[in-house]
Amino acid sequence: MRLSISEMAKLTGVSIRTLHHYDHIGLLCPETAADSGYRWYGAADVEKMQQILFYRELDFPLKEIRDILADPQYDKQEALRRQCQLLLLKRERLDGLLELLDANLKGERTMEFQGFDASELEQARRQYADEAKARWGHTDAWKESREKSTDANTQAEGMNDIFRRAAALRQVDPASSEAQALVKEWQDFVSVNYYQCTNEILAGLGEMYTADERFQKNLDRFGEGTAAFLSAAIKAYCQK
Repeated sequence: MRLSISEMAKLTGVSIRTLHHYDHIGLLCPETAADSGYRWYGAADVEKMQQILFYRELDFPLKEIRDILADPQYDKQEALRRQCQLLLLKRERLDGLLELLDANLKGERTMEFQGFDASELEQARRQYADEAKARWGHTDAWKESREKSTDANTQAEGMNDIFRRAAALRQVDPASSEAQALVKEWQDFVSVNYYQCTNEILAGLGEMYTADERFQKNLDRFGEGTAAFLSAAIKAYCQK
């Protein structure tokens, strides 16, 4: 099985933007084909995506999901059993809320608030996360993920420095040598600190900087127009 990012998005119902984000944080990274340089998702990635979506349905943070799935001794069958238990608890809570809504629709007055209590589900979810940490907390994969998280501040500083310099250049031609050098620096920064940033991925990031208002807002805090400038500079870089 070989799926492009658009095919993976269509199959799973997960947006291309979200897939890029999962790749960015090291949660689900497609492989790069040696012959073409294109990135593809395989059957194992599809199975992993299903696991990710189960955990997301249970409100696990992405970082916890990444840590749990990173361990080479990850027991999928055991995980499925635990996920089933947690989803049953979630269903019980939703059933209680539906009963409360039905009573209200029938005009029944009730002072029942127990259905809103999510403490049992949250306690079970937290217990599972703690067990995973205790079980895998000493593995190389878990340690690596922890080490990466401690570097977050340094990475953020390096990222912000590049964005500040992009803001300072935003009045020049995006295809200029200065702008193109900065794009290359940004591509290398992503490859070193997060994942292999091919031109295809870089082009996708550039599009998101203007298509997604959250990315645009984050970049434009360095100076209005920074997102549009960096997007245009990346486009020029990838078209060379």
